[in-house]
Amino acid sequence: MGIQDRRERERQEKKELILNAAKDIINTEGIDSVTVRKIADKIEYTAPIIYHYFKDKDEIIDCIMREGYKKIIESISIMEDIDGEPASRLEVALRNYINMALKMKEEYRNLLLNSSPNVLQHTSVLFEGASKERKAIGILCKCIESLWNESDIDKSKIEVTAQIIWTSTFGLIIRLMIEDFITIEQKEKLINCHIEAVFKILKY
Repeated sequence: MGIQDRRERERQEKKELILNAAKDIINTEGIDSVTVRKIADKIEYTAPIIYHYFKDKDEIIDCIMREGYKKIIESISIMEDIDGEPASRLEVALRNYINMALKMKEEYRNLLLNSSPNVLQHTSVLFEGASKERKAIGILCKCIESLWNESDIDKSKIEVTAQIIWTSTFGLIIRLMIEDFITIEQKEKLINCHIEAVFKILKY
């Protein structure tokens, strides 16, 4: 490994250390508690070192949000990667997304329930035109369009339907996280019923 490669690897390792420290603060204290000073203290760096790798706290949070949204995209993108009818692909994607979210419970809840502008620029999904700016909503819209299979359907209705499915799924996820004392069997019943309700919305 050359000197340049080693330096780049070390740089990436330090950036990852900073991001992980910020994630720990988010998970224990909430995203609004993140400061460069707290991050520096946590990993025993000085604040100027943090600023050498990131412009400010907002850039750190932006990186974390992009990473979190990437996980969401990966869980939903399975619809584009597997064979089968649109209905079966949608069901797999919804289950995949719910299970992914439940595995990253603290991170998901702290980021997705935050209303600060820096976070909402990544997590908002209810605005008109969201299917063009939010890849996950766009993928869901394509699946809904395939299910309805009508050439003259109102595109805005497809987007609104995708937004309703997304937010209702989000609501279920949050309640499952809060009420984590319920049995595995009850969780499965709720997830199954939710998916059935989604298909009733789609009249499929």
